[in-house]
Amino acid sequence: MSKAAFGALTWRPMTDADLDGVVQVAAEAFPDHPEDRACFANRLDLYPAGCRVLVDESGLVAGYLVSYPWMLDAAPALNALLPALPKAPEVYYLHDLALASGARGGGHAARGTALAVEAAKAAGLPAVSLTAVNNAAPFWTRQGFIVRSSPALAAKLSSYGPDAVYMVRPVRA
Repeated sequence: MSKAAFGALTWRPMTDADLDGVVQVAAEAFPDHPEDRACFANRLDLYPAGCRVLVDESGLVAGYLVSYPWMLDAAPALNALLPALPKAPEVYYLHDLALASGARGGGHAARGTALAVEAAKAAGLPAVSLTAVNNAAPFWTRQGFIVRSSPALAAKLSSYGPDAVYMVRPVRA
């Protein structure tokens, strides 16, 4: 999608009606890491407070954020349904933040990151974690994330691709 495809963009809570648009943005942003519509529906069902979409005034989905309470040094398998969220989460996991190409360059990814940090604070969690793919670690570093080496995650990270790194950002009160 070109930049002309979108009007003014705003973040709002995700609904079931947004899932087809989310899948479309995900396919563009993560062609080597596909996830089914059911995976996004699963996260929305489990933790709607952590699911947001970036939309234009017509409701066209230009980006999305999927995040939820999780465990430190753990990353859910790609395209896997979660039966439940942990009863005693340790961090707030930023599963995906993606923008259509026509929505990039306007600060929307940084705002999406801020939304995840705000949600972590609201949940009383001390940090936000993520798995950076597509050589995105420099972007996440600029957002305050640092690489965290975890032998326990090494095998799982390899399934995300050779550039995948696990990163954590402390949440400041």
